[in-house]
Amino acid sequence: MKAVGSSLSRDHCEHGGAARQEGEPTARMSGLLCFSLLGTEMGRNIWKSRRRHRRGRHQSPASGQCDSSQRFTTEASQSSQDSGHHDAESPSTLSSRTGESSVPELPGFYFDPEKNRYFRLLPGHNNCNPLTKEGIQHKEMESRRLQLLQQEDTQTKKIARVGFNASSILRKNQLGFLNFSSYCRLSHELRVSCMERKKVEIQSSDPSALASDRFNFIMADTTSDRLFTVNDVNIGGSKYSIINLRGLKAPTFEVHMHENLYFTNRKVNSVCWASLNHLDSHILLCLMGLAETPGCATLLPASLFVSNHQAGTDQPGMLCSFRIPGAWSCAWSLNVQANNCFSTGLSRRVLLTNVVTGHRQSYRINSDVLAQQFAVKTPLLFNGCRSGEIFAIDLRSPSQAKGWKATQIFHDSAVTSVQVFKEEQYLMASDMAGKIKLWDLRATKCVRQYEGHVNEHAYLPLHMHEEEGILVAVGQDCYTRIWSLQDAHLLRTIPSPCPTSKANIPSVAFSPRLGGTRGAPGLLMAVQQDLYCFSYSSSYPDRQEEGRWELPSVSNKDIL
Repeated sequence: MKAVGSSLSRDHCEHGGAARQEGEPTARMSGLLCFSLLGTEMGRNIWKSRRRHRRGRHQSPASGQCDSSQRFTTEASQSSQDSGHHDAESPSTLSSRTGESSVPELPGFYFDPEKNRYFRLLPGHNNCNPLTKEGIQHKEMESRRLQLLQQEDTQTKKIARVGFNASSILRKNQLGFLNFSSYCRLSHELRVSCMERKKVEIQSSDPSALASDRFNFIMADTTSDRLFTVNDVNIGGSKYSIINLRGLKAPTFEVHMHENLYFTNRKVNSVCWASLNHLDSHILLCLMGLAETPGCATLLPASLFVSNHQAGTDQPGMLCSFRIPGAWSCAWSLNVQANNCFSTGLSRRVLLTNVVTGHRQSYRINSDVLAQQFAVKTPLLFNGCRSGEIFAIDLRSPSQAKGWKATQIFHDSAVTSVQVFKEEQYLMASDMAGKIKLWDLRATKCVRQYEGHVNEHAYLPLHMHEEEGILVAVGQDCYTRIWSLQDAHLLRTIPSPCPTSKANIPSVAFSPRLGGTRGAPGLLMAVQQDLYCFSYSSSYPDRQEEGRWELPSVSNKDIL
């Protein structure tokens, strides 16, 4: 129901009928509401209310009204003193407190803190500028985002942990208070907190498309040399491209986008890199069905893009399409016991397909599979379901046999992402309730939880990086948060460079070597038509030698 605001005058009372609520008796409510505002600075939050009766009814003053008015006056004065505490709130707590008001809530009225006055909400009117609860919350969140962006630009020195800056970490390491692994981990955390935002200049053969096409999804390959992107075009549908990251170096930060004529007007549900001919030779896409066209899983060769065409050196890849309707998720297997195979998560079913032989194996379950990942050392396929269940499929067991479920753990909401550690003893999972949990697969229990993530109903992936000991996730509030894997400490919260909305949730990709083996660690963020880079080298250019990052990776033992 839309609402339209009309201001109340300070000098006189505005007479108007209250809106009739749906399901109430048809008799009109009697009474007029009259408010008057005192213009002095000491009494600007003092509000008085009186009730008048229509149709010859006499006014009946009650002592309870006076007490209520005094109580509202006391609450308004106290709340005005506490209004200064909102600036110190974090974005995670802001979203849960946007609905709270610092002044008394009056039924049928909205208080605008900027104009310091009430506005009446009139239902049933169609106006171009209605006042809604969602619009009010969006305005408060946008004001907070601009404030954090200004702090990001002005504050050059940031501290991830209290008492740990560059000099103190180096000094403690020299004195022997920190071992080498802890020194590397804290140094990575310090550089993550000091990453600066730089806009990346994208070069393309079609510059007009760069100004209109919006980034929907980005995904870096294993070596971080390429970035696969899914873009939404104005005429409808999606367009695919590969960005070459080898030119992503300070201070220019320029990359080249290579597009492909392969075009589809169907929604992309899931994407992953596939190693069919060699490492990351293909891209596996799960497309939804449209009208009479069924859904499918397509293996798109990366060699079809201009970036990989070198005359006489690169052979064209094989374009494969498998009729798999209603696929929610997909994963490519790097396990030798499931070579050349990929998995798709369907509604109440998991389908394992061999690309070379075409053989399929189906596993019946009781929910939709929204996230998948293969283990490398053990023949297991981990799946996250809409019901909150996370289970592993033993690929050695046939689907008809019993006992193919190797592990079972449960979340309270739909699971959107699963990430398995290299040692395959721990698993990271996130759900649609905003919970991020670290699970011990041997004991099947949660050993750590990462607070601050915001999600209500969106499909949001996780980005876990053991080498740097960090966890990255983008929330539904469009904030990118980075945690420490070791103790779940929130290292940094990055606001979106663009206004927050459901259509402007950023897509990120963190890499330990942006631009190749000699690149520095950094974060890439794609939102709307722009691409941004948060690089270690932009904060500490003097700590690198010929573009190579000097710190080794953090050990898995130090993380857990």
